[in-house]
Amino acid sequence: MREPAFWYRPRSPKSYLLSPLGALYGAITARRMVQQGFDAGIPVLCVGNYHVGGAGKTPTVLALTKLLRELGETPVVLSRGYGGRLHGPVMVDRERHTAADIGDEPLMMVRDVPVAVARDRLDGVALAKSQGATVILMDDGFQNPLLLKDASLIVIDSERGLGNGKVFPAGPLRAPLKAQLSRTDALVLIGDGHAADDVAAEIARRDKPVLRARLKPDAASVAQLFGKQVFAFAGIGDPERFFRSLGACGIEVARTRPFADHHMFSRDELLALAADAQREQLILVTTEKDLARLRGRDDVPAGIVPFAVQLEFGDLATLRRVISDYLYKARERRFSTR
Repeated sequence: MREPAFWYRPRSPKSYLLSPLGALYGAITARRMVQQGFDAGIPVLCVGNYHVGGAGKTPTVLALTKLLRELGETPVVLSRGYGGRLHGPVMVDRERHTAADIGDEPLMMVRDVPVAVARDRLDGVALAKSQGATVILMDDGFQNPLLLKDASLIVIDSERGLGNGKVFPAGPLRAPLKAQLSRTDALVLIGDGHAADDVAAEIARRDKPVLRARLKPDAASVAQLFGKQVFAFAGIGDPERFFRSLGACGIEVARTRPFADHHMFSRDELLALAADAQREQLILVTTEKDLARLRGRDDVPAGIVPFAVQLEFGDLATLRRVISDYLYKARERRFSTR
């Protein structure tokens, strides 16, 4: 879905009118969040967010994958496969699956880490453990109580923040903020903005870590496009951030076309994008996530360039200590209850 603009406007009449529905939705979600979940038997780290839409969960999962491997762990990602037709449980295979099967994010992540897709998370746990997982990384699912989480790391875009702070559909929040804060074990702030400073201060007051990170463009991607004119398109949570990132790298963004998050491009849309780029002698560029949705199709125009980014934490030593502490406490708790 494309986020409505009024979510990021204070005192919007639309938000006011939808507030009763938001209060009902929030109350139901908050009540579900306190339910006791199933113990997977191995540590479960959840990477989630407080709101609908994108914030940087996938790059965070990939960064944690790298760290966990450095710690000697064998992580497997557990995803619901949003947008895919397969209910699972199934291990993602880039040679066999497309985004229409298992969603764009699993297809993107599987290049770096095994990914189990399952609508029923308990089935996904069993499949992940059968692959030798020592740690399960949940991609989303913070508000879902089915699986016990040993730690929940919440990702926020520091430039966008949480909008008007109201619960869906009056605003972007998935549940009342207070209920979500109480179940947060760490906050990951992406970028250099200040829109989430109040949330970060509250997490710090609760004696929970606040970790800062930045999305760093891949050097090869920048070199390929530096100084050239491009037509950028994206169907992610915040396309404008992608467009700004290109410009900040010295890439001349002549045209842009935003789409809704997880947008499944039609043949006609792709042909129109390619025709406009060719007519104006521009290079078509998009995100790796968008390109993952195009993988395996025979109607994709040639010459679309992916722009790769990766998440870099500002204080790796603190991140390493925090994750190690989560893992130690998770295993200690299970050992003490035997």
